[in-house]
Amino acid sequence: MFDTMTAIDAVSLRDVHLTLPSRAGNVDILRGVSLTARAGEALGIVGPSGSGKTTLLMVVAGLEQANAGAVHVAGESLTGRSEDDLAVFRRDHVGIVFQSFHLIPTMTALENVAVPLEFRGSPDAMSIAADRLERVGLSHRLTHYPGQLSGGEQQRVAIARALASGARIILADEPTGNLDHDTGEQIIKLLFDLRTQEGATLLLVTHDPDLARRCDRVAEVRDGKIVSGAHP
Repeated sequence: MFDTMTAIDAVSLRDVHLTLPSRAGNVDILRGVSLTARAGEALGIVGPSGSGKTTLLMVVAGLEQANAGAVHVAGESLTGRSEDDLAVFRRDHVGIVFQSFHLIPTMTALENVAVPLEFRGSPDAMSIAADRLERVGLSHRLTHYPGQLSGGEQQRVAIARALASGARIILADEPTGNLDHDTGEQIIKLLFDLRTQEGATLLLVTHDPDLARRCDRVAEVRDGKIVSGAHP
């Protein structure tokens, strides 16, 4: 099991290339990316807009498949796996927190957090979801819909959902981008606190260098390549 494999890398990318089609022709998004994150490490990922930061996270999550190179996450190779297989992999190993909260508007906070647990067939989905929401300070908002929550509360729900199924790898893509400064500070503190409590690996994409420096290490992406901080 990955939980016991503390000596290995939680994330390992080796010479990863990703080319995507566009109206103007194929675009090289990632161009020979090699990156390592150790189990339990917080890794900040910085770089200018369009440099490939978000795409890099999508490759780690198995939401985009590399055209070439090796991708190992949580001790498993993601190369050549089917979409269904990758969906199961994400369910079991990866939690994702986006800049936009991606909550289901017709579901309550409790139901949104319970969704990944129900996909796993957990008979205690609702009670686990309630516990996760309590941990992010929303025990009084269980039956509220996203439209009834503030931006900070919606992001707390998204964090609770990301951690609901015990994911040991957390991918956060500009998680404070839609929040005011004070609310963003609260969300970052919560994310880092929960990451420490869970012993999870955190990959945090941010445009904020001060936020990146809170991580154990910072990797910089430019023009689809890692130009610094690729390895511990």
